[in-house]
Order: sequence, then structure tokens, then C-alpha cells
Amino acid sequence: MTNAPSVSPQPSQGQVSGLVNPRWAGFWQLLLARMRELKREPEVIFWVFVFPLLLALGLGIAFRNKPADATSIAVVAGPGADSTLTLLAKAPQHGTVHAKVLAKEEALKAFRLGKVDLVVEPDGRGGYQYHYDPARPESVLSRTQVNDALQSGAGRLDLLPVSFVVSSEPGSRYIDFLIPGLLGMNLMNAAMWGIGFALVDMRQRKLLKRFVATPMRRSDFLLAILSSRLLLMLVEVGLMLGFGVLIFHMRVLGSVLTILLIGVLGALTFGGLGLLTASRAQKIETISGLINLVMMPMWIFSGVFFSYERFPVAIHPFIQLLPLTALNDALRATILEGAPLAAQSGRILVMLVWGGVSFLLAMRWFRWT
Repeated sequence: MTNAPSVSPQPSQGQVSGLVNPRWAGFWQLLLARMRELKREPEVIFWVFVFPLLLALGLGIAFRNKPADATSIAVVAGPGADSTLTLLAKAPQHGTVHAKVLAKEEALKAFRLGKVDLVVEPDGRGGYQYHYDPARPESVLSRTQVNDALQSGAGRLDLLPVSFVVSSEPGSRYIDFLIPGLLGMNLMNAAMWGIGFALVDMRQRKLLKRFVATPMRRSDFLLAILSSRLLLMLVEVGLMLGFGVLIFHMRVLGSVLTILLIGVLGALTFGGLGLLTASRAQKIETISGLINLVMMPMWIFSGVFFSYERFPVAIHPFIQLLPLTALNDALRATILEGAPLAAQSGRILVMLVWGGVSFLLAMRWFRWT
């Protein structure tokens, strides 16, 4: 009787060369699968990496440092119109005031249509009447500027000596405020849309049902989805900061490692929120509405494009409890002020609470079918 040939046991999946801990073998396989899926979606490259750079470029050009806008005014034709133009020409502000003489009816029509900021009407006795709109900031500014120009041209002497210092150094410009806000907004958008949309799409195609039938840990699956966003986050942060430094000469005063740690925490926070919003949604339309509902208050209040200090002081504590506010404030403090990580414990706590609670609730409520 011949002996059957012996067969050597094959290594189990995830234990190749003993390099992978069996506990995390499933997680790594799921993460690799997710990254391969992203590779097959070229639109992700545009919306995650290219679109934020185009947005920063457009807004940076629109709000770049440039000479002060000229004030456009209309002088009512009649006695005193020529002397008004002469006084404006004598004033130091002459180059920033563009005046034209029009009949009164035509001048008021041009003002009503927004073609001029102010109407100056000489009264024939050496005085002036200003037609302006207090609801239009440019009209109020024009009134002050033109009045100063006329008074100076008439020989007014200022009682107090004053001097002016122009400050437009990197760090004090709008683009320096904008780029950290765009970075925080992009981390939020990429995490919530990338995770929420992907999960609901898998649920619709019955892929989640197939996953849950395997010996896969459910926590590993959700962690793999979160981790895939972290890998993209590293590229996002590097691209946005590099773009700001190279194109707009932005100064990064804080540690790059601290910025990356804050970015990781922000991505995890919004990843948890993305998991939570997608935990029960069955349709793409549903998850789209839920994500917009969650993100809309933060787009408005969290200081992406302008400071939330513009809102009433009474609601500032509530705004500061929003995760995007905490992320944006932490990024700006680190990038623009060089603040260390230890000095931002309050903001970090806000993000940890939002991310941790969202992930725990998502684990409890997540529907696989």
C-alpha cells in the first residue's frame, strides 16, 4: 500500500511571510480594496484635489492686493459745478475720485441705478448737498471721502497730525485667512461625501449584504473606509499648503507635523459624521439631503470665507462647538500664528467628541442591508 503524498499547509490569508498581524489582516485587505476603488474613479481626483486649488486660485485673484477702488461721483450741473471739480483736483485724494458733471435728473438716475456712488449738488452759496444711500457701504465711504477732499481743497487744516502705514504683508491678507478655511472645508466635504455616498451606493448595489456574509469584522470594514480618507487627506494638506506658499507666498509659521495631526483629527471627525449620516440611508437622494443638512450650517457659520466674528456675540459659543469651526480655528492658529498642539486642547476636544460619538452611534445603528 502506497502512502498518500503529504501536503504542506498553506499560509492563511493575511499571514504572508508572517508580516501581517492576523487581527488586522482583514482590515488591510479592505483598505487596499477601497483604495483600488478610488483609483477607478477619476472624478475623485478632480473634486478632492483639483477643485479646491481652482477655488483658492479664483478667490485669491479676486481678493488680491490691488490699488484702492476709485470713487465714482456725479456733480449736478449748474452754478458751482466747475469750482467743485477744481476743489477736487486740488485735494490729495484727487486720484481716487472720478467726478463727472450731469444734469440733476440724470445724476439722480445714475445714482439710483448704481452707476455712481454719490451725487454732489452745489447749493450756489459755497455749500454742498450730498445724495447718498446709508445702506450702501460704498456710498457712505464715498460721502466721507468726497467731503474730506472738498474740505481739504477749500483750505481746511487738520488740527491733529496723523500718519498712515500700509500693512499688506503675508499673514494679514485675505488669502492667508482663506486657505486654512478651504482646507478645513475640503476635509469635511471629502470625508462626508466620500464615505456617505460610497456606503449608500454599496447598500443600493447589495454589496454590503455580501460583505456582512463574510467572516469580516464589521468594525474593520468601517475603519477601512475611514482610513482610506486619511490617506487622501495627507495629499490634500500638502497640495493646499504648497499651493498657498508657491502661488501666494503664504507663510506657514506652525509645525507641519502639527498641521498634519490636526488634519488627521479633522478627517476622522467628519469621517465619523459621514458614517453616521449613511448608517440608515437607502437611496442616493436621501444621503445627499442628509449630508447637505449637516454641512450647510457649517458652511455658513464656521468661518470658511469670512470670520464668524461677524455674527452676533450671543451665538459665538454655539458656533465654536461646531466641528468645522474647531478645525478651521485650529488650522489658522497653527498656520498663521504658529500655535502648538498643546495650546488647542479645547478645539481638539470638540473634534474628538463629535468624531467619537458619531462613530459609536454609527456602529450601533449601521444597517448592512
